[in-house]
Amino acid sequence: MIVRPRLTLFTLLFALRGSILPVIAPRLAVIFLISCVALGLHQIWALHIGVAGIAPFTLLGLGLSIFLGFRNNACYARWWEGRQQWGAVISTSRTLLRDLNALLEEDDPARRRIAHRLGAFAHALRAELRGVEDAAPRDWLPAGGWARPPRNRPAAVLALLAQEFGALRRAGMISDISYRLFADHLAVLTTAQSACERLRSTPMPFAYSLMLHRTAWLFCAMLPFGLVDDLGLATPVLTCILAYAFLGLDALGEELEEPFAASQNGLPLDALVRVVEISVAEALGEPAPAPLQPKNFVLL
Repeated sequence: MIVRPRLTLFTLLFALRGSILPVIAPRLAVIFLISCVALGLHQIWALHIGVAGIAPFTLLGLGLSIFLGFRNNACYARWWEGRQQWGAVISTSRTLLRDLNALLEEDDPARRRIAHRLGAFAHALRAELRGVEDAAPRDWLPAGGWARPPRNRPAAVLALLAQEFGALRRAGMISDISYRLFADHLAVLTTAQSACERLRSTPMPFAYSLMLHRTAWLFCAMLPFGLVDDLGLATPVLTCILAYAFLGLDALGEELEEPFAASQNGLPLDALVRVVEISVAEALGEPAPAPLQPKNFVLL
């Protein structure tokens, strides 16, 4: 996720870090070359290839901008829902840790074990969503590791937590009401995990994205041939400015569509997991790690 201070007018115009421009620069180069070809045909051979005028491009551009806006709104809704679900994970983790400290004795080994399992869940969920190795500390997992590596590690960690609470209830260390309280917390974590898995496994309809991608490319590639009669030598410049808007929106939608990807516009899962780690350490009275800071204005 891009984290930058408020920009001045100068930095707003020339800032590259966090801009979509580096991503679409090769595409803009292709459009610039096409514009130069259109300009060369017009200037060298005096071909009037823009006889249709600018009106068709105006109508096409208007329709394309509406559909690109709709797609980007849908992609941003996916990104925002992912952030909300991780907010629920953090909020529920803090609430569960607070209830854990209130209901269990400070020297109870189950208190430390459950808190570490909660941190392991955040690590496991991040690893599953990004398709990377689980980076949870070894002592936060079952002693000796998993007997069989679970296919769904976040769900397996939640099952361990449920077993911990069940053992406490059977031992009479917590009441039925307290057990129900902890079970409700686990239900919220399960719902957040399921929602994140849904976002990861259900992308935007491919045919819709493909149609917009093709239309944006065709519009930007044909645009210089419609502008060259009126703009002349300024055709490549104005075409690239318009292409930056349309191709940039298309590329931004692609990044927002995958909210859990390790991209500059993806959600900062590493930083969110660190927030849970800090909550676990503070609940146990242990030294807390420092929050993650953005590197080159990017927070992962």
